[in-house]
Amino acid sequence: MSDADRRPFPEDEITFALPRGARTPRDGRPNVIVFFTDQQRWDTAGVHGNPLGLTPNFDRSAREGTWVRRSFTVQPVCGPARACMQTGRYATQIGCHRNGLPLPEDARTLAHRFREQGYRTGYVGKWHLAAHEPVPEGQRGGYQAWLGANKLEFTSDVYHTVVFDENEDPVRLPGYRVDALTDAAVRFVDRHQDEPFFLFLSHLEPHHQNHVDGYPPPDGYREPYEGRWTPPDLAALGGSTQQQLGGYFGMVKRLDEAYGRLLDALTSLGLRQNTVVLFTSDHGNHFKTRNAEYKRSGHEASLRVPTVLTGGPFDGGGALPQLVDLLDLSATLLDVAGIEPDEDAPGRSILPLVHRDHGDWRDEVFFQVSESEVGRGLRTRRWKYGVTAPDADPWSDAGAARYVESYLYDLDHDPHELANLAGHVSHAEVARRLRERLVARMREAGEGDAVIEPAPEQPRYQQRQVLDDELDDLDA
Repeated sequence: MSDADRRPFPEDEITFALPRGARTPRDGRPNVIVFFTDQQRWDTAGVHGNPLGLTPNFDRSAREGTWVRRSFTVQPVCGPARACMQTGRYATQIGCHRNGLPLPEDARTLAHRFREQGYRTGYVGKWHLAAHEPVPEGQRGGYQAWLGANKLEFTSDVYHTVVFDENEDPVRLPGYRVDALTDAAVRFVDRHQDEPFFLFLSHLEPHHQNHVDGYPPPDGYREPYEGRWTPPDLAALGGSTQQQLGGYFGMVKRLDEAYGRLLDALTSLGLRQNTVVLFTSDHGNHFKTRNAEYKRSGHEASLRVPTVLTGGPFDGGGALPQLVDLLDLSATLLDVAGIEPDEDAPGRSILPLVHRDHGDWRDEVFFQVSESEVGRGLRTRRWKYGVTAPDADPWSDAGAARYVESYLYDLDHDPHELANLAGHVSHAEVARRLRERLVARMREAGEGDAVIEPAPEQPRYQQRQVLDDELDDLDA
C-alpha cells in the first residue's frame, strides 16, 4: 500500500469520514480523550516485544491507528511530567521542576485552550499539580467537570477509590481503581455526547502504591505473570524486579482492559471515529535498578513510554519512526482540534508525520531530571547522552551553571544501556558533538548558558571505535 493510499484525509484539512450509525459532534469538531497511565514502561506492550499478551487493545490500536514507536517523556517525575503535558512547556519553564510545586494559576493549559474553543472539559483521576487536597477550583488547570485527587495514591487504595468532585466533596467510586476511574470517564462521555468535549483520564496504575511500596493488581492478576518474562535491562540489573514485576504486569493488563472498555463505549455511542483518543504515560519504571527508587533517571526504562492515537486523522496512520515527546503530543491535541499553538511552544504536532510530511523533524529528545539529580540529556536515534550537576541540590535547584558528563550509551549496540561509554577516548568525538547539541537545547529551553565538563578520560572501550561516517548525523 502506498503512502498516499494510507492517508485517510486530505493533507490541507481535517475531515471525518464516518460509518453508518456514527455521529458527528454538534459543530463537526472531534472530541478528544487522553488515556494517561502512570509509570508504564514502553515494553509492556505487545507491539514493543512483550510476549505476555498484556495489551491486546493497545496492540490493535497500534495496528489500526497511529503508533508512535519512539515516544518519550521530557521529565521522568510525576508532577513535572504532568505540568509539561498540560502546558506544552518544559518543567523549568513552568516552575514545576519537581513534585510538590503547584501549577501556577495563570498557566495556560490544554483545558484553557479547549474551553476557549467551546469544548466541554473534564478531568478524572490523579492531578499532582496542586497545593491542597481537595484541589480548589483555581488549582484545577481550567477543567470544568472534576472528579479527581491531587495525590490519588494517598486518598485511595486499589479497592478503595476516593476522589473529590467540583464542590470538593469526597466521592467513593466502586470497583478496582482502574475500573472506577474508567467508569467515571465513560459517564462523562455519555453525558456530553451531544457537544464537543475534551476529557483527560489520569490513572494512577501501574504506579506503585506508596504506603506498601508495592504493585497491587486486581485479585488474581499477579499469579499469571510472576516469573514468566523479565525485560533484559531488569534481568541484568536486578533491583526490586522479581518481587514486583508480576503485580506490575497485572496492573498493565487491567489498564488495557479498561482502555478497551472506553473504546467500546465510544463505539456504542457512535463516537468512535470522530473521537481522537491518545494513550500515553507520564514516564516509565526501572524498578530500583538505576537509583534507589523507580524512575528519575535518564535511561530508557524511565523515559520511554507506550503511545498510540486513534480516531479522526489517526485511523490508518501506521507506525511513526520519528522520536516524539510529551510536548509534541500536547501540541498534537491542539492541532487536531484546529487550535493554534503558541508561537514559542517547544512541541510540534505530529499530524504532518501522519500525512508522511516529515519536513525538518528534529531527530532528538531533550529531557530534564530532578529530585534524584539535577540532570539534563539528549536521546537521538542512536545515542543517549546525559549530564548531572554535582554542586546542585536535586530537590531545590531547578538547574545549574555547571554539569559533568555522566553517561553515554550507544543504543544501536547496547539497547539496554549496560555499557557506559562516557570518558572513553574511543567515543570522545561523539561526546563532544552531543555536548554542543545539549548546551544548545538547554539554551532554547530558557536555561541560559551552562558549562558541561567532559567525563574523566578512560582508555578505548574494548575494541570499539566510531567511524567518521557515523558522526555525520551528530552535527548540531
